[in-house]
Amino acid sequence: MIAIQESVKLKEKQVKELAELILNSKTLIIASIKNLPSKQFQEIKKSIRNQAIVKVAKKNIMLRAIKFVNKESIMSLDNYIKSDCSFVISNLEGFELAGLLSKKKTPVFARSGQLAEGDIEVKEGPTDLVPGPAISELGALGLQVSVQEGKIFIRKSKVVVKKGEAINENAASLFQKLNIQPFKVGLDILAVYDIEKEKIYTDVKIDSESYIQEFKTANSKALGFAQKIGYYCRETISYFLAKANSHSEKLKSFIKE
Repeated sequence: MIAIQESVKLKEKQVKELAELILNSKTLIIASIKNLPSKQFQEIKKSIRNQAIVKVAKKNIMLRAIKFVNKESIMSLDNYIKSDCSFVISNLEGFELAGLLSKKKTPVFARSGQLAEGDIEVKEGPTDLVPGPAISELGALGLQVSVQEGKIFIRKSKVVVKKGEAINENAASLFQKLNIQPFKVGLDILAVYDIEKEKIYTDVKIDSESYIQEFKTANSKALGFAQKIGYYCRETISYFLAKANSHSEKLKSFIKE
């Protein structure tokens, strides 16, 4: 009986502590830790300890903590609390915290049966593979190969698994041999709760590298368009001055003639 009472008190203490952490912070993220190796989890937890607190508890404790907060806006988070979940609690703004978590993901090799999260491409170029069974294995994936300096050379880049397709055993094995790590493991964000604004955000995807590349591409296109329509600004003025100087030199040559 005493043991039961102590267990109840411990659970109540855990619930209260979680609820108080939430109420005294700006952001709560519910993140899945499913399939996340313990080593990586501990490394992530340690690396962000100055920015956020990561708490793992039984599903029942987490659900009770949400109810203990006693805010109507937070109640629907129940739908996102599954087994193998964690609370990431912080005073950072929600999307800033989500961006931080995305940077903490580490690349891993594919396993047979996994669904590709994006197109997986094998790039053209040399490999460390020696001629032998690997040639037919690569050929089975539709790759064109040759032998150069005693090693297999991939003659042309090719997408061997498309987004959403299952990765077969042969592909998974070759990805390891070619050191291709198409997946990343980390804390997968299920929901972000802005505690101050009392708003829930879902389907939060932060991919800084892709966004930066998109900005670069957009900037390049915008610069070319601005030059074409004759729009003068700090970024285009040097182009127009150089163009004007070129035209001036041509006119001088005509006048001399």
